[in-house]
Amino acid sequence: MASVLNISAYLFTRIADPASLRPVLQERADARGLRGTILVAEEGINLFLAGPADDVRGFVAELRAEERFAALTTKESWSDEQPFRKMLVKHKREIIRMDRPAIRPEAGRAPGVDPSTLRRWLASGVDDDGREVVLLDTRNAFEVDHGTFSGALDWRIEKFTEFPDAAAAHREELVGKTVVSFCTGGIRCEKAALVLREDGIDARQLEGGILGYFEHVGGDGFDGECFVFDERRTVDASLQPAG
Repeated sequence: MASVLNISAYLFTRIADPASLRPVLQERADARGLRGTILVAEEGINLFLAGPADDVRGFVAELRAEERFAALTTKESWSDEQPFRKMLVKHKREIIRMDRPAIRPEAGRAPGVDPSTLRRWLASGVDDDGREVVLLDTRNAFEVDHGTFSGALDWRIEKFTEFPDAAAAHREELVGKTVVSFCTGGIRCEKAALVLREDGIDARQLEGGILGYFEHVGGDGFDGECFVFDERRTVDASLQPAG
């Protein structure tokens, strides 16, 4: 049985002291023998961690004990080996870079779609109001190449900072439709949905991203595997390393 617990998690929440929080989180993670990456910024926290289950969950529980991180949710998967080489905690300007300071998910997020609802919409091609549903992959092109939802739009962006301009260029093909933005774990599509809504598009985000979809409903409607940013490289619909 796989013995290494892998989690991904993020939360847009106001952090007034990201620079001073960085060494605190580094010390906590090192004390538990964890490996992975944590990003902290004024807009929130983004983490990928792996290690013994009790230590990973204990670290998360300690985070959630602080009011600003109480709403943090995690997506779990298992592996036979540790997929990270070291433990890095970094202070960044953004936890996911878009270079659009006006887009602030911590101040209010776009509506979400849960995995079971999306699976139902995919089966019928329309939402609960009978409107056409369009899936929009907000990830970089090389990630999409490993797998995506069948029929999803892929604008071939090379980095997330290109997304707002791509959205403006493709606006007309989205008007009048229900657009569901998605990404690996939810962090990019959370910002992407806000950009689309500012442009007058009826956009919402897939709650938990592809990994959350796999966890709750499996791989229905998804072709291929999901790229992840560790040594597993990709995972299948059962959240197992596909390599």
